[in-house]
Amino acid sequence: MAKAVEPTPDFAELLNSFRDEKGIDQKTLVSVLEDSFRTVIVKMFGTDENFNVVVNPGHGDLEIWRDREVVADDAVENAQTQVGFSEARKIDPECEIGEDVTDKVEFMSFGRRAVLNLRQTLQSKILDLQKAAVYEKYKALVGEVISAEVYQIWKKEILLLDTDHNEILLPKTEQIPSDFYHKGDQVRAVVTSVDNTNNNLKILVSRTSELFLQRLFEQEVPEIADGVISIKKIARIPGDHAKVAVESADERIDPVGSCVGVKGARIHTIVRELKNENIDVINYTSNLELFIARALSPARIVSLKIDNENKRAEVYLRPEDVSLAIGKGGTNIKLACKLTDYTIEVFRYIEGDAMEEDDIYLDEFSDEIEQWVLDIFKEQGYDTARRVLAVSREDLIKQTDLEEETVDNVIAVLKAEFEE
Repeated sequence: MAKAVEPTPDFAELLNSFRDEKGIDQKTLVSVLEDSFRTVIVKMFGTDENFNVVVNPGHGDLEIWRDREVVADDAVENAQTQVGFSEARKIDPECEIGEDVTDKVEFMSFGRRAVLNLRQTLQSKILDLQKAAVYEKYKALVGEVISAEVYQIWKKEILLLDTDHNEILLPKTEQIPSDFYHKGDQVRAVVTSVDNTNNNLKILVSRTSELFLQRLFEQEVPEIADGVISIKKIARIPGDHAKVAVESADERIDPVGSCVGVKGARIHTIVRELKNENIDVINYTSNLELFIARALSPARIVSLKIDNENKRAEVYLRPEDVSLAIGKGGTNIKLACKLTDYTIEVFRYIEGDAMEEDDIYLDEFSDEIEQWVLDIFKEQGYDTARRVLAVSREDLIKQTDLEEETVDNVIAVLKAEFEE
């Protein structure tokens, strides 16, 4: 048997780098190497059917064996599949015409072009394997928080690298408005999507996702991680304000207090991570009226009316609480609406002008007055019968811009209700 081919230093280094640095298991490595050699052989000889490739990645070597049919010396038509009798006897002294003879082929004898072709093929296949492995790794991490280093900052996104130097993208739209990074900074974010369409691996992360806030709570509050406390709803305006509704499975444990921590230690850690985002933690309840009231905290409501069919709520507050309910730039009421899934309308409650016990909401008269007419009165702030009747006929006509006859009809219907 011919002496085994000693690979060039470059080739041995290539095999070792794929095995050690790329983190590919030996079985997969052998399969990829064999496939790559066969690809090159096909390009050179048109077929690989009569070739056997044996790879030993542990030692960084390989053997290529070729089977050929023994024919008469003057009958060789294809030197790759046939061998003349005289040459065959040099390989196997006992062979006969019509039999097969196997000889070793030195890959390095194929020439420099074949070696370069092999390297390119290997690199392409290994890259595909790497992407597939990274895809599977991060597919399992979707919804989880990771930490990565800022590598490059672009206008619309930031390129991050994890500890294995895998590329991760943090789009500008998924960054907290006050986020500001330099190359080398560590960034924490939640993995939102992983895609490998057309072998173009793309890993996206977010810091504005409500799930990111939820994961931070799970990391900072052991009771949430253990399942004793559950996060029921989250509403966020990233970097500005957030509301988190929590519930405890153990009545002995205060969910809000546990989330805030002693002297606010737990919540402050989360707030710092979110660039001083203001976070309100409230007790969740299935009692919708109470949940809406808590969602509007720190404002204190006087009364409210809920329209479940249209998912709307009318909330009455004292004048000093209206601005608290709305919040700076309307953030508080926006978050309350998002948290409760109800459209919340805020009205001022004024002593002596508020809804009396025998007062009636205008919507109760929809069977006698067309709804669009009622809506016009409500737009002017007259949502109850007594509030309408407290205004002069002339002012109602002027403010609603309705026909006199229409206004007169409304006044008549409302008056009749109280006269009864």
